[in-house]
Amino acid sequence: MNILNQNNSIRTCLWFDGKGLEAAKFYVSLIPGSELHTPDTGDGEPLLVSFALGGVPYQIINGGSHYKLSPACSIAVTTSDQDETDRIWDALVADGGEAGRCGWLIDRWGVSWQVYPQALPQMLGAEDREAAARAQTALMGMSKIDIAAMRSAFDGN
Repeated sequence: MNILNQNNSIRTCLWFDGKGLEAAKFYVSLIPGSELHTPDTGDGEPLLVSFALGGVPYQIINGGSHYKLSPACSIAVTTSDQDETDRIWDALVADGGEAGRCGWLIDRWGVSWQVYPQALPQMLGAEDREAAARAQTALMGMSKIDIAAMRSAFDGN
């Protein structure tokens, strides 16, 4: 899906102090259904980098050091299972990223992410509020989310 050919006038813009193309290339390699729209011409760092993550349009502006990224804005990725959670989480915290709590992390470029499995909102939103509370308590002690540990807490084990 090429967002440049659509009438989509809204996208999230991330402010970088350089290396935006490198980051975008890395991000699209991680998330299925993603694509880079700014070609790597080899002529240095472009001012504006356009890409889509899972079909959602983004852009990076290589604007310099004037503004800093903040965890107040994050990219949330819902994963299908533990393998996908591990793959994306591990790649994002590698090479200088920083693990946070409850599925949050900051990648090596300073972008904040939430990586969580589909099972998380299902357990936390369950009608059995006692089971949901046990799952939430387990979640509060985690960095990368462990579905089996949350399920065990949810089930009362």
